[in-house]
Amino acid sequence: MRLAIDFESYVPIDLSKDNKALEKLNTSCSLSWTTYINNFLKTRHKLIAFGGYLEPRSIYSRSAYFNTKNMLEERHIHLGVDLWCAAETPVLAAFDGVIHSFKNNTNHGDYGPTIILKHCINSITFYTLYGHLSKSSIKTLHKNIQITKGQVIGYLGCSDVNGDYAPHLHFQIIKNIADFEGDYPGVSSQNNLAFYRANCPDPNLVLKLY
Repeated sequence: MRLAIDFESYVPIDLSKDNKALEKLNTSCSLSWTTYINNFLKTRHKLIAFGGYLEPRSIYSRSAYFNTKNMLEERHIHLGVDLWCAAETPVLAAFDGVIHSFKNNTNHGDYGPTIILKHCINSITFYTLYGHLSKSSIKTLHKNIQITKGQVIGYLGCSDVNGDYAPHLHFQIIKNIADFEGDYPGVSSQNNLAFYRANCPDPNLVLKLY
C-alpha cells in the first residue's frame, strides 16, 4: 500500500490494552471503532494509521472466537501490522508470488475475506496474508495465479464483511504455513507467543514504516 500513498500520509496508532483513550470506547461496536479511527486520522491530517505487531489488545475479549477462561491461553497478542483506512482502498501485493489460498473467515472478530500469497525469493519460501478484504476480492480467484509485486490483489472490506471491525488491512508474514488454507492465526496467546513470534516476523521488515 505504501507504493500508492506517500509515507507522509501514515501515522502510528496505539490500540493496545494500555491506551486509556480506548476505555471510553464501546469495544463491541464496529461503528465506535470506525468513528475513533476516522477522528484519529482527521485530527492528524493523515490517511492511514498503522501498527499493532505484538500489541496486546482488549478488543478480542468481545469475541468467543478468541476467549478462554485460562488467561495464558486467551488469544489477544496481535501478530501482524494493521493499516487502518477507508473501505475499498486497494491492497497491493508485497512481493512477486502466486495465490496460495483464499477464504471468507466468518467467525465474529475473524478476518472475513482473506488472501494468502506464496513467495520464493533466493530459494526461501514464505507467505504473506492479507485479511479483512471485501467479498469481491476473492470472488473470482484461483490458486496458483501469478501475482506481481505492487499488483492490486483486492480491496478493504467494510465492517459487515470484515469480521466486524473498522475497515483495515491485516498484513502478516508467515514462514511456515503448515496445512492452513486461506487462514492462519493472526492473534496469539501468551503461552504460544514464542512460536508465533518466530514464525511470523515483524511485517515492518517489508513495510518500513517505523
